[in-house]
Amino acid sequence: MRILENLEPNDVFYYFEEISKIPRPSYQEKAISDYLMKFAFEHHLEAKQDYLYNVIIIKEATKGYENEEPVILQGHMDMVCEKISSCNKDMTKEGLDLVVEGDFLHAKGTTLGGDDGIAVAYILAILASDTVKHPRLECVITVSEEVGMDGARGVDLSNLKGHTLLNIDSEKEGELLTSCAGGGRLTVTLPLIRETSPEAEAMLPVMVHVHSLMGGHSGIEINKGRANAVLVLAQALIAAYAEVPFRILSINNGGKDNAIPRETTALIALPGRSLSSFKDALLRTQEAYREEYVKADPDITIEVHEAPDDVLLLPENKSALSAESTKAVLTLITALPNGILRMSDNIEGMVETSLNLGIIETDAIKLTLHYALRSSVGSAYDAMAKKCEWIAKALGAEVMRKGEYPAWEFKKESPLREKMIKVYKELFQKDIEVVAVHAGVECGLLAGKIENLDAVSIGPDMFDIHTPQERLSIASVKRTYDFILKVLETKGA
Repeated sequence: MRILENLEPNDVFYYFEEISKIPRPSYQEKAISDYLMKFAFEHHLEAKQDYLYNVIIIKEATKGYENEEPVILQGHMDMVCEKISSCNKDMTKEGLDLVVEGDFLHAKGTTLGGDDGIAVAYILAILASDTVKHPRLECVITVSEEVGMDGARGVDLSNLKGHTLLNIDSEKEGELLTSCAGGGRLTVTLPLIRETSPEAEAMLPVMVHVHSLMGGHSGIEINKGRANAVLVLAQALIAAYAEVPFRILSINNGGKDNAIPRETTALIALPGRSLSSFKDALLRTQEAYREEYVKADPDITIEVHEAPDDVLLLPENKSALSAESTKAVLTLITALPNGILRMSDNIEGMVETSLNLGIIETDAIKLTLHYALRSSVGSAYDAMAKKCEWIAKALGAEVMRKGEYPAWEFKKESPLREKMIKVYKELFQKDIEVVAVHAGVECGLLAGKIENLDAVSIGPDMFDIHTPQERLSIASVKRTYDFILKVLETKGA
């Protein structure tokens, strides 16, 4: 029995449910890519799968649309895989548990993958239809968008005929996205010094768990003032250190660099008879944070537990850091910038430059911090990255920049934009809002592969993407699908 069988548009939700059965975290897209190729084969469509597992599917124009400009429909097949701490699902091996509540679709205990599964579902429904009128369709479904747009960077578009691209990777109905920030990844690595002195070995190991934060997308929701769990933990430990000179064994969160961390865990070694004082210090910090983030993140929780035996057996936890190395870790985390660095001078309320500490990892010899950087101004992006590099190196760490992608610049003349403005007005009797966004979209990279590419991005209403609270508006899915079909059906510019 299909969970979504009573939802409209039925064909769109059929394919959304089908792809939700297939695990598709970034860098593990072979299964979903193979599914797309099987779909193309069964529908007698021309298709190509490259070495990265990007898929391009071609459907020729319907009768009467042979002379219309081909349209490139584009989205990505990977998703951010996040779950609540009590969820035991292995998102690399198991599909999603879909839940319908009123107008919203979400997944039990995990992210939904509406970003960007809804684009894939729209595209498959259109390709499978015998009634939709359209020009030649060139459907480009990329991999690894969520971890640096590797698919868009590597895909070969040289055989496409179209110069008009409709990207379906936005999250707000009624908005027509026409430009976005550029971005990239920054990795900071700090060597660790561990010691096995009798004093260190006599310390009590405990787990410090920061959890119940809102989290969110580090581009779209960076302006909502939400707390970062890694920074909350580091600041709490600094406050506690003044009373209890502990040692760090490890800090990890298993997050995503483009998601604001919702939780983080540290293994700490405490001096004898100091547990009560340590807990009291963390409790005071928790209450201070709850007061500071009373609206943006009211449920910040810092808990201390006995360290499980299986955790203590891990290689990185067999010996504690030295006092100097413990201080170096906390100094590095708190000294590096995080969050919004500058608002736009050109667009009111728009973030220009930001960075997000998304992942923290510890092994036996090093601490690694992973950041997502974004800016709509190239010089500001470079200055931000260099600032991080100088601070990190001054504290004994090394920095690597990778996965950088260009900003998608606003195009003064865009027949597609004007057409979509007109069609939206006719269909819904109101104006669509033309916007820019701080989050990254693949259009910037794709524009570098197709000369004079005319591109826009749209999507239905989605909320809290990249978190287990992610939900998709069912009614908005239908309205947005109707809009896409009407744009394809409307001839000319």
